[in-house]
Amino acid sequence: MLYIVECSYADPQSEAGWNRFYSEDKLPALVSVSGFRASQRFRALSSGCPVYLAIHTIEHGDTLASEAYRQKGGGSFSRWQAHIRDWRRNLYRYGGVFPAVAEGDVLLLSPEPLDVVESELGYPPTNLSAAGLDNNPPQRVAYVLPRREAMLLAGREYVSMYEPMAGQMQSPTEIPPPSR
Repeated sequence: MLYIVECSYADPQSEAGWNRFYSEDKLPALVSVSGFRASQRFRALSSGCPVYLAIHTIEHGDTLASEAYRQKGGGSFSRWQAHIRDWRRNLYRYGGVFPAVAEGDVLLLSPEPLDVVESELGYPPTNLSAAGLDNNPPQRVAYVLPRREAMLLAGREYVSMYEPMAGQMQSPTEIPPPSR
């Protein structure tokens, strides 16, 4: 299951501090919560969508009701709350861990499949159906593709493009042991 959080931040004076907090404190705390498997944070390359997006792979929706989540994740950013805008939280059905988006690649989100991405560029879609929280948008299609090819789609209506702010963080239980 995917827990996707989106927002914009309205105070340029404290935005760098917000980003440090979210990337250096909040994400590591979240992946330490039982049920959180991986997390990655993104910044928008396109307008008309929330500036920040985080994709968390969780075992199930009940993870967000746990005491550990309340202590380490949910509600732990009251200092920044007044500046958060366009805040959305959604659960989407997804099996496994969402793939990490590498530096140089772009996460593209659309409310419907983009035939050109699959048929002409050769990148498969990941279809997501809402399973809880805001349930809006009710469905999304995600693509991961190289930035150069993603930019061919810049300006398309209803298409949001995001670049990774850092690599994907994984729960210690998700990191495979070193091979011998």
